[in-house]
Amino acid sequence: MMILEKISAYGHENILCTHKTTIELTKEKSITKRGNCILGINATKSCIDLNPNLKKYIKNEKKIKVSIKVENLTDSFYGFGNKYLTLLDKNDLVFRKSDYICDRTVLINCSKSSNDLSRKLIKKLKNPPIKFSVIFEVNDDN
Repeated sequence: MMILEKISAYGHENILCTHKTTIELTKEKSITKRGNCILGINATKSCIDLNPNLKKYIKNEKKIKVSIKVENLTDSFYGFGNKYLTLLDKNDLVFRKSDYICDRTVLINCSKSSNDLSRKLIKKLKNPPIKFSVIFEVNDDN
């Protein structure tokens, strides 16, 4: 596997991760419990900030592995790029189980939503200011 991007974000006491179709990272410094898809806040990157190499893989509709690493815990899922993804949002990254596309969407047809993520991992994220990583990887032969 080749790492294309690594983003850092932080947990927050209001993280629920109960949404059934999306996972979101945001650059916002705080969230309410209404944002039930949010995995992390104060993210180091949004869609527009992603490196050009990752954007190329996304635009070429590649299958991309996303790993979430919190201390000694890791969870991962797969998502797909699409040539119609604009990657223009300046605040958020949204991973979708569906094929819905907007400026905030980074990957579609993902294998997990926030509700599917490890509950042990989510529990750790509810104890701020825990820092974690989100890593984008592809198979070299992808």
